[in-house]
Amino acid sequence: MSFPFRRAAATLAGKAALQLSRRLGTGGGTQLPGVVARRVAPNVLHELAAGLPHGVILVTGTNGKTTTARMIASVLKAAGLQVLHNRAGANLITGLTATAVAGADLFGRLRADVGLFETDEAHVPAAIRETQPRVVLVLNLFRDQLDRYGEVDTIARKWRAALETLPATSTVVLNADDPAVAYLGDGLACKVLYYGLQDIRHGVGAVQHMADSQFCRRCGTAYVYDPVFYGHVGHYRCPNCGLARPTPDVRLERLTLSGIGGALLAITDAEGVFDVRLPVPGLYNALNALAASAVALALAVPPPTIRHALESFTAAFGRIERIPIAGRDVLMALIKNPVGASETVRMIVGTANNPDAHTSAATSADGLPLLNLLVVINDKIADGTDVSWLWDADFEQLGDQVGHVIVSGTRAADMAVRLKYAGVPPERIETVPQLGLVLDRVLALQPREQPLYLLPTYTAMLELRDELVRRGLVKPFWED
Repeated sequence: MSFPFRRAAATLAGKAALQLSRRLGTGGGTQLPGVVARRVAPNVLHELAAGLPHGVILVTGTNGKTTTARMIASVLKAAGLQVLHNRAGANLITGLTATAVAGADLFGRLRADVGLFETDEAHVPAAIRETQPRVVLVLNLFRDQLDRYGEVDTIARKWRAALETLPATSTVVLNADDPAVAYLGDGLACKVLYYGLQDIRHGVGAVQHMADSQFCRRCGTAYVYDPVFYGHVGHYRCPNCGLARPTPDVRLERLTLSGIGGALLAITDAEGVFDVRLPVPGLYNALNALAASAVALALAVPPPTIRHALESFTAAFGRIERIPIAGRDVLMALIKNPVGASETVRMIVGTANNPDAHTSAATSADGLPLLNLLVVINDKIADGTDVSWLWDADFEQLGDQVGHVIVSGTRAADMAVRLKYAGVPPERIETVPQLGLVLDRVLALQPREQPLYLLPTYTAMLELRDELVRRGLVKPFWED
């Protein structure tokens, strides 16, 4: 076999771009090395991925990609594998390439057993084509950045066409509770594995107004739910043609949420049941852990290894990231679309309403603790330039339970108006444009013994973390 001169040259050029980017302070070098390497050798990602002994795992979906991929990485490392992972969340095809280049030696050979790539929704077809994955995990499909992605049906069609190219040796892991995702598995040549939530105690009643896939993928009739967990996710069936939620192969039989302390999961598959005490909070993270477990089980990782890895898991930067500042518990949670924002607010309100959270005399008319929040809304390209989604998110859950909320970002005024119409008293809403002043102001809010919640969009989250890095309170995201 001849020496791969072009691949080696692309790897060397990408590594040089990585070092230059970091030395100049222009970022973490999570995209530029991929751009440079692909200019030298357009097929470099495909060639590098082909050399991985255990193949490639792709993780996609609207919400939860970064957290779930990190959970899978923790499990695989606990199983003794060396993992190539775009841990910083650079999930475009150039980001995947940059990760591969960074993990290769100067001869263009990867030093890893398995590739694990979080993948942007729009880049799934290219990622499948170039990496020929062993496993593809699809978490969910919601409205997000309509200016960039288009409607959910458009994304679903592109995903389906890409998944149809997978051979029988590949496995697709799908969320049985999301009808748009579950239908992707119908008639595929590859193996299909479904996961889902069985504990109906977490249902919320009727289908919510922000639901995106309410109609049967086969005949167009409105689905009937019993129950719905959030958005259009739940136990659904079509009363006309009989299309229904598939029976999950990996099930979350029991879920007990414990406020900010995390959750207790009882996961079952054909081999039995195992419990996981997850240290990160919220229904969303419990389902992320279920998805990660389904992937691990598909790869024959033993349940004790899965349990150990998940029980020692720490959240990704900006995703329910806990940051102790001067003895205060600060939680940062990314919000970027109606369903994700609604579930984050649901988690915060549920945590505050936990009896153990009543640590202050500052309470609402219902006797519940008042919340202190910072909400930073940007409308830059990476956030999505259309912020009309703010009116679909269920901020009404906050109501008069807000003690003080500071709004900032390029669309701070829009957020202030949205909170007013959500029932937050106007005198409790403050607008602070400057980022440094925002942090100083929000950290000074009382009572200090209660958690402080930071809810930014994507670019706002990066800006907040940059300020926290400057103050020495967190590490840069590429070192996280």
